[in-house]
Amino acid sequence: MTEIKRWHPTARMNQMVAYNGLVFTAGQVAEENAGKSVAEQTTEILRTIDSLLAEAGSDKSRILSATIYLADITSFAEMNNVWDAWVSRDGMPARATVEARLTGPEYAVEISVIAAGK
Repeated sequence: MTEIKRWHPTARMNQMVAYNGLVFTAGQVAEENAGKSVAEQTTEILRTIDSLLAEAGSDKSRILSATIYLADITSFAEMNNVWDAWVSRDGMPARATVEARLTGPEYAVEISVIAAGK
């Protein structure tokens, strides 16, 4: 049986779970840049995802799928400017971006990913 590994538990969830060679992150929001611009929030979130994936022995070039939630879909281009500078060109994932009401008005972006482990 393949072991399930979990990182950074909270009262309701883990920030990351790995199973059977796959790494799943919870939806990440900007804590330091909450209430700031979409670009600032996206930058922080992608830095957090880089850090989480490194803990699991993976990296952004191994992301298989990303789901991006925007509080306001009109910020799509602003978020994409940051995403495009960050994403691995030789390993772009499948991706969905949707408008959604996030957990608080200070959050403009939330991102979760699924990546292959190494």
